[in-house]
Amino acid sequence: MNNTPNSNRIHIGIYGKRNAGKSSLLNAIVGQETSLVSNVKGTTTDPVNKPMELIPIGPVLFIDTAGLDDEGELGNLRVEKSLKVIQKTELALYLMDINDLDQEIYKNTLQYFKRFNIPYITVINKADTVSEEKINELKKIYKDSIFISTNNEKDIELLKQSLIKKIQNNLEKETPLVGDLVPYNGKVILVVPIDSEAPKGRIILPQVQVIRDCLDNGIKSYVVRDTELESAIEDLKDTDLVVTDSQAFKKVSEIVPDNIKLTSFSILFSRTKGELLEFVKGVSTVENLRDGAKILIGESCTHNSTHEDIGRVKIPNLMEKFTGKKFDFQFKTGHDFPEDLGGYDLVIHCGACMVNKKTVESRIRICREQNIPITNYGILLAFLTGILDRSIEIFNVK
Repeated sequence: MNNTPNSNRIHIGIYGKRNAGKSSLLNAIVGQETSLVSNVKGTTTDPVNKPMELIPIGPVLFIDTAGLDDEGELGNLRVEKSLKVIQKTELALYLMDINDLDQEIYKNTLQYFKRFNIPYITVINKADTVSEEKINELKKIYKDSIFISTNNEKDIELLKQSLIKKIQNNLEKETPLVGDLVPYNGKVILVVPIDSEAPKGRIILPQVQVIRDCLDNGIKSYVVRDTELESAIEDLKDTDLVVTDSQAFKKVSEIVPDNIKLTSFSILFSRTKGELLEFVKGVSTVENLRDGAKILIGESCTHNSTHEDIGRVKIPNLMEKFTGKKFDFQFKTGHDFPEDLGGYDLVIHCGACMVNKKTVESRIRICREQNIPITNYGILLAFLTGILDRSIEIFNVK
């Protein structure tokens, strides 16, 4: 459970003003001194991540954020970073000090939750510092809120149970990668080219996760290089699906017979982590891009670039060759995705194996709000190689 990637954990963000007790709350929930606690305002300057297992939910990731009332030049940057975390939050805890109930910041933060469709629980802390009469009065104002003291284990247990219930009632089960596409006992060939981008001695996370999804759903998976694909197809009978690394799409498509379904790891993730139809819609704008168009390429992980880098080298080269135009490519990694997309003509997102579904959904929402088309690596590469229809056939999309 401790080895579960953070991208596969439910993200629970803790928000509120400085000194509301956010760090104390995180420490109380996880039972460890994870966040630094102090009476000095602004002790938490950067988001603090703490993975844990929340039984019976499973692996979750708690995120302690800086106070939303921080001040000054650095304070404003901390607030911006805290609000940025909202875009990847799947469930939020808004924590208030019972002696400092700031309605303005509270309501403004709830607007962010609403914008990104995030369920939340309002938690009012330091209930042990006021009378029972005061608490009863506040319960009439803050209905459905939970009143706690981070020093009271029973209060923390009650909050955990509320969290579990909220997750069960509000968060839908994640779409499998191949489990609903291939029947039990079916056969899938996974094509993993080995080039300078392949990490020595291991395979990358998307490939690992597809293998695990096959195991979870009783699907037989066969992992081969593109150089052994043809003989692998000859060895096997009744192959249900071939999944390839996107950069080998053209070569693999020429090898795989038309009667066998074909897609890519990136396209599988575009359905599980994002919105497949939105990405297909976005790629249709490529042919109409103006010369010099500004294109944002979003990468979810940081890595060194080589001459075979798919996002920074291959996609730009293929797009310019396909269209006969020159484009202005801009790159953003990790959680540096801009909220203001003014000036961009297209966003191209990676497969997003290193971020959670909410992150991709939030970025799609930002693009939609600003009327900027968005697509992803796999969809784009399938389009540029002329096999888009074939690569999404298995999903029965129209």
